Amino acid sequence: MLIPRLALQSLRSRLLTTSLTVASIALSVTLLVGIEHVRAGVRDSFAGTIRGVDLIVGARGGSLQVLLSSVFGIGSPAGSVKYATFERWQRHPAVKWAVPYSLGDSHRGFRVVGTTEEFYQRYRFRQNASITFAQGRAASGDTDVVIGSEVADRLKYAIGSPIVVVHGLVDIGTSSHEAHPFRVVGILERTFTPIDRTVYVTLEGIEAMHDDGTSSAVLPAKPVPVKAKRRPLPPPGTPMAMPGASPPPGTPMAMPGASPPPGTPMVMPGAEPPPMPARAPLPAPAPAASPAASAHQPQLLTAFFIGTRNRFEALMLQREMNTDLTEPLTAVIPGVALGELWKNIGSAEVGLQVVAIFAVAIGLTGMLVALYSSLEARRREMAIFRAIGAGPRTIVSLLVLESTLLSLLGCVIGVAFVYTLLVLGQQPIEQRFGLHLAIRPLGATEWGYLAVVLVSGVIIGFVPAIKAYRTSLVDGLSPRA
Repeated sequence: MLIPRLALQSLRSRLLTTSLTVASIALSVTLLVGIEHVRAGVRDSFAGTIRGVDLIVGARGGSLQVLLSSVFGIGSPAGSVKYATFERWQRHPAVKWAVPYSLGDSHRGFRVVGTTEEFYQRYRFRQNASITFAQGRAASGDTDVVIGSEVADRLKYAIGSPIVVVHGLVDIGTSSHEAHPFRVVGILERTFTPIDRTVYVTLEGIEAMHDDGTSSAVLPAKPVPVKAKRRPLPPPGTPMAMPGASPPPGTPMAMPGASPPPGTPMVMPGAEPPPMPARAPLPAPAPAASPAASAHQPQLLTAFFIGTRNRFEALMLQREMNTDLTEPLTAVIPGVALGELWKNIGSAEVGLQVVAIFAVAIGLTGMLVALYSSLEARRREMAIFRAIGAGPRTIVSLLVLESTLLSLLGCVIGVAFVYTLLVLGQQPIEQRFGLHLAIRPLGATEWGYLAVVLVSGVIIGFVPAIKAYRTSLVDGLSPRA
């Protein structure tokens, strides 16, 4: 116990140097462990954005384009999918449920999504959490709208607030659907996903606001004049009819210049034609469908989500959709696409790790410099230790123990600093960036980093210890000029 007590008293006697050395190591460990913690949190938060969906189907394009545009609201979709195509795949035996998804409009920078009530029941995120309503209900009418929590907070909307949607993601002043305003009927609970930043309407609402024709972005095409052709004169005796109209029923047709068929009553030019025989009345036309029922029928979609009856059927269904020639589609398995996306941005992740490792190296180098420079000031102290009987092994153990204690103290303070920042910053980060950083125990990677720092601290302690070991007793007691 003598050496540990001597080491503690030695560090305490050099409190300022010890504090600065521990602070540099603690900051390095905070950076290293913090980056790893944030990286794991971002990956979990990213992967947990969508759950319970086996396939995301959109127009033919890249898998990442389908995933980013439909789930994260990033970028533009590759195209549109016919609603009839959605209905056809909805009836596939392997499909358990299907939810349509329509994009293309926005409200004050927030994307507007047209979907059905089944979306709120089927969509899952994080640990199989479902969408819940903080207030109100799901949208069911043409003018109903449901908003995410961030939309409600930023725009100060409540139940009953009116909303006007614009065509596209930016309001250029000429694409507003002012003739078809919506009204808020529901506000969603916070999910810390892109759902919080989305405005949801019904598919019929999407069609209704476009059918109103209030958007000046789409101008009607100008009619193209058609040059009328001169029709040949009818043969003499042919009943008169308006140009372009069909001849009366029962009127015998005759080629120009040919004799009329036998039994045809002759009519002098300028006289009225003989009365035509009475015709049987035509059947009454079938009653047309109600305009309200057919006018707002959705025609196009951006994508649709599919849940299969069996997860194993998702792969076969994906291949069947991607090779179908009726309408080119791209079916994406969300987990596979997320892995591909994370692989693409992995270079940035490696860059952060390299920066953190360099930070730890700088901290350990600072500790080496501090120990080595303090050894010069402790030259007489080491000589006195050796004069009272301390052997070289005791001197080496003392210096190595000091560097080990500095590294251990820096690791403990650094990890405590990481968890303190997580506790204080978790809520603001979620509200500001929508990123959920879970407070979890240290993983294998973090423990590995801490072990490397501790071992490096022990090794660094040998450098001043070897110098002290080689310093003679006479050299330590002799005054320096």
